Amino acid sequence: MKHIFLIYALISLIIFAVLSVLSYSAGAGYVYVLWHNIQIQTNLWVLLFFGVWISFFMHLAWYLIKRYLNREKRKLEQILSFNNLHPFEKLGVLWLLDGEEEQEQVIRNIFDQSGLLKSIIHAQLLFKKAQCVEALQILESSPPSAFELAEILRIEIYLAQQDQQQALTHLEFLNGHDLSPWLGELAESYKLRLQKLWGQFAIQFPWQYLHGTQFGQLEVATKQQWLMQLLGCYDQASFEDLELLQQKFFEIQPQLDQMPYETKILWLKLIMRLPELAQQQQQLAIQILDEKFDQDVFYLWFQHQLLRQNPDYEQLEQQIIKLETKYMNIPVFSFAMWHIYTATQRDNEADQLLTLYPNDVLMNYLRIKATLNGNEALIQQLNSIFEKDSNYIQFKI
Repeated sequence: MKHIFLIYALISLIIFAVLSVLSYSAGAGYVYVLWHNIQIQTNLWVLLFFGVWISFFMHLAWYLIKRYLNREKRKLEQILSFNNLHPFEKLGVLWLLDGEEEQEQVIRNIFDQSGLLKSIIHAQLLFKKAQCVEALQILESSPPSAFELAEILRIEIYLAQQDQQQALTHLEFLNGHDLSPWLGELAESYKLRLQKLWGQFAIQFPWQYLHGTQFGQLEVATKQQWLMQLLGCYDQASFEDLELLQQKFFEIQPQLDQMPYETKILWLKLIMRLPELAQQQQQLAIQILDEKFDQDVFYLWFQHQLLRQNPDYEQLEQQIIKLETKYMNIPVFSFAMWHIYTATQRDNEADQLLTLYPNDVLMNYLRIKATLNGNEALIQQLNSIFEKDSNYIQFKI
């Protein structure tokens, strides 16, 4: 249809140019039509352009009717061969059946006619067969107008090759590149595709992601996966990585209030390993516990406070009492208070706590520990037994 518009626009332009030259110093011309007592008086310009418009609408009507009839005919036609389908129908069938690998040659033949996508589609097919080197070579011949599409495929290949430096370089470059005008209508899809590539990079190379300029632009679920990856490979971090982690935490700290609860917990578990962020650890732990009680978070915070060089037992006790007022009948509060009473030589109050919650695993642990009366060897054996429990807690206090 667009082709028809362009043809008639060109015809109108040619008529306008010719009439402009012929009308110079001769006027617009005069036309008189008499037919069945109907008189029409006009000039040559109006008559010609009226004829062009009538022809255009008749051509358009014929095109739409033909298209409709062809579509209806295709519905009734009995398909006897896959090769009789139109190219777009072949692609649709392959897509619905996930048959791209089986009919790779069909896809090649279809896109061989496309100067824009030929190289990229061939590279994609090679990439699916793990022929990464050949795919990268073919991408070199892709046209400049398809630059973004070729770069996206390059990044996927580099990620598959575990080439973090090349993947990051191309991601950064593509992120700062102005989108080609012809892709403007797909700008949102393009943005989401880039976001997914950043997420894939972050999960594969969690520490390297900290070096990227697009830190923090991940989806919530991907961001949580990334934080879990950092926790899983924390021991592999360099000094520079830990410095960057601190810096990034300071950047996101003002937005912590708006983050999901699970994301806050993951950040807390990370910064608990950074002694320089003691104040931030305290603030974030209390913020999480005020929002919703989580026993693991409480124990993590309490254990960390108790293992400090000079624990502030009075402040700890006040904070636990405040939480106990908000969250009633939770055994871990008694577990924590027992340690505070024992450390501050309030043995009678500590013994009274041991009578509470007879079926709770943590309080049972304390009752056995108190019976062992400071025998470190037996206490270590006790810890090893409790740490095999499904509700695993590593006892360091």
